[in-house]
This record gives sequence, structure tokens and C-alpha cells, in this order.
Amino acid sequence: MVVYAGQGDPRRSMALLWGAKEPGSGRPGPKPGLSVDVIVEAGIAVADEEGMAALSMRKVGERLGRTGMALYTYVPSKGELVDLMYDRVLAELPADYDLSGGWRAAVTDWAARTWAFYLRHPWVLQVSQARPVLGPNEFTLLESLVRILRETGLGPGTLRGVVASLMDFVRGSARTVAESRQAPSATGVSDEEWWQARASLLEEVAPGFAGRFPLVRWLESEPLPRDGAGEDEPYLAHKVNEAFAVGLTVLLDGVEVAMRRAAADMS
Repeated sequence: MVVYAGQGDPRRSMALLWGAKEPGSGRPGPKPGLSVDVIVEAGIAVADEEGMAALSMRKVGERLGRTGMALYTYVPSKGELVDLMYDRVLAELPADYDLSGGWRAAVTDWAARTWAFYLRHPWVLQVSQARPVLGPNEFTLLESLVRILRETGLGPGTLRGVVASLMDFVRGSARTVAESRQAPSATGVSDEEWWQARASLLEEVAPGFAGRFPLVRWLESEPLPRDGAGEDEPYLAHKVNEAFAVGLTVLLDGVEVAMRRAAADMS
């Protein structure tokens, strides 16, 4: 399921994201029982507990003891609600990272925290990056990473590619882990049962498989260590966890190569 941001009214969405006064806030009379903040927090709770597919104005209203219609005075539609939820939950991530150990240690910390954030809120991974929300916390996430990478001395043209690669790498890796964790309940079959049932049939349905794909066999020839993996962690999720550490190292090695090349070009 892919959800595109910016489906609501542009002016209303941007005003809500950037802190315009809530509807009714200037009217005399008793303080309203609802607010944009309360509705957004309830929406996040629904998505965290039941997933993005379960999110609706009616469901959020029920959580607050109201009807779905009661929410529309504050949030015009589900489109604006998704934008607000996405940007609000990004506030969990730090705005600044410790640079005393150098840019590489700070990027590693950023990647680990962002990875963990996505796995706490897997519904966030369903909000497409093709059209950003353009909210303050989304910009803070970007600003924090660029602040770290400015320490490399690379120019904006190169750093745009580095930022995009890191964002896509962390997000994509987290998505695979999130999906592997969700697969058993969605399908009724555990990760291990699924792999065993199919992998054991390869030689039967594809005689000579190892000879046809020798490099695939070679790639899987080294056992995957289970150190640090919980007993309930699906095999694929643990495999991606290991690949994440290796892939991040390779990406950052590549940044160092770009730094040396830039220094050589300037000398």
C-alpha cells in the first residue's frame, strides 16, 4: 500500500503543517474538546497499532469518543491528516548529532536512529517519498543529515546524491524488515516455514539449480551469524540487519573516496 502525501487542499495542509491557528481558536466561548494536536496523536496511535490500511477519520473519531464528522472542523480530510501524522511523528528524531567523533560516526548514529524509528512506525514507510510532505519536521530531518555531511567538505552537487542514497538505503532496508515482521500475521505462515517449504523444492522443480546459478549458491555459502538476533526475529529480517551494517559501511567508504577525489581535483 502506497500513500501519496499532499492529497488534501494545498493551502490548508501547509497552514496546518506550519502552525497556523486552529479552526475556532479565536472564537469566544468554551474551549473546544478537540484540537488538531489531539486528532493527529490519535491518528498516529491508530496507524501504530493497526497499520495505515486501518486509518480513517471514522476510526480516529471512535478513538476519541467522537464521530468522524466531528473531526472535519479541525482537519479537513484524511489527506491532510496523513500529512500531519507523518510530519508530527518525525519529531521523534534528533535535530542535532554529536560531531565530536567525526562525520562518519555521526552518520552511523543518524542511520541507526532513523532505521529504528521506521521500525517503530512502519506505516511511515508507506508514505511515498515521490511527493514530500514539506513540513517542518521533514525539513529538520534533512537539515540534520546535511549538517553532518557538510563536515566532509563535499559540494552541494555531490552531497545531494549522498543524501538521497543514504535516505533510500535506510528507508528501503527498514521496509524489508518491517514487511518480514508483518508477513507471518498477514499470511498465517512463519518466515522459516515459508522459506523451508520453497527452498526444499528447488532441486525438484529446477534440476541442476546449483549448476545454473553457481554464484547465487556461493553468495549464500557463508552461514549468517545469529549473534544479536532475537529468537522471534524472522530470518529475512536478521539477514537484512546484517546487510544493513555492511551496506552502510560501503556507502560511507564511497563518501571517503569522493572526498579524496575532490581534494585531489583542488590540488
